[in-house]
Amino acid sequence: MTTIRFAAIGLNHDHIYGQTDMLMRAGAELVSFHSDEDDLADRFAQRYRQAQRVPSRDAILEDRSIGLITSAAVPADRAALAIAAMEHGKDVLLDKPGMTSLEQLADVRRVQARTGRIFSILYSEHFESPSTVMAGELVEAGAIGTVIHTVGLGPHSLRKPQRPGWFFERERYGGILTDIASHQAEQFLFFTKAKDAAVLSATIANRANGDTPGLQDFGDMHLKSDNATGYVRVDWFSPPELPTWGDGRLTILGTEGYIEIRKNIDIAGREGANHLFLVNKDGVQHFDCRNVELPFGRAFLSDIDNRTETAMPQARCYLAMELALKAQALAEGAATDG
Repeated sequence: MTTIRFAAIGLNHDHIYGQTDMLMRAGAELVSFHSDEDDLADRFAQRYRQAQRVPSRDAILEDRSIGLITSAAVPADRAALAIAAMEHGKDVLLDKPGMTSLEQLADVRRVQARTGRIFSILYSEHFESPSTVMAGELVEAGAIGTVIHTVGLGPHSLRKPQRPGWFFERERYGGILTDIASHQAEQFLFFTKAKDAAVLSATIANRANGDTPGLQDFGDMHLKSDNATGYVRVDWFSPPELPTWGDGRLTILGTEGYIEIRKNIDIAGREGANHLFLVNKDGVQHFDCRNVELPFGRAFLSDIDNRTETAMPQARCYLAMELALKAQALAEGAATDG
């Protein structure tokens, strides 16, 4: 496989480090980066000393030796950057959310179809979660029969003093369902094998952060496909005393059993992260998934080489964001009406 040279543009969320590390583990070469913010650039440069800081994003976009752009820019700015990259002949890997409006989604779809580039989002709570990857292997092997329901919980620790100003501006971060719940929407589509789905209900609220009215600290939504349903809850209420950023969980109900994943911590007392519990005809089993291989990066680079869709189908990448964006719009309409 050809070594793929990539650059980072937009370092505004720390997920850029996970994206960069994942690509490098898979064999890609980090060449350069651009950031308007000196503090973010200095920190990135300290970690990746081989990468050159470039004074403008255009210099990267016009570098024909670079085939891939990765970004964790301010969410509202990601779609425009992705479009510019694709129009310069480059593939794109973004942090979630990939965009903050249905209009941006339509623009990305149109440009991606015209250019034939790969537009992808690293839904890290799936692709960088060993326990979620193992759950996919168990489901594919028939361990719980046909999946008929999922419950995805994405609680987060707010750490308000550490957050940049854009984090509290609705138009810049996109709303809580757009920002966080796209993770859970993608997992619902993956585990149920749904090609299409609808949002049945959705809510958002600011329950405890009146000093930052642009922040939404709670959101949930109910999804339905032809053969399954799903519930998603996301929030910013993880207590700071929890020794991780959030007690993320996923329950997958099948016709012959169920799986529960405790992604970041087992508050029952088992050490470490990535705990999976399987309940089926063989009884109750616990799996420590910390050493499960993460295949997304290698598959993604292979897709770039071969123009395939093995890491994640393009349609699912879009549909996860479409569901989150539609849920956000529905919830905000209901909040306004109420």
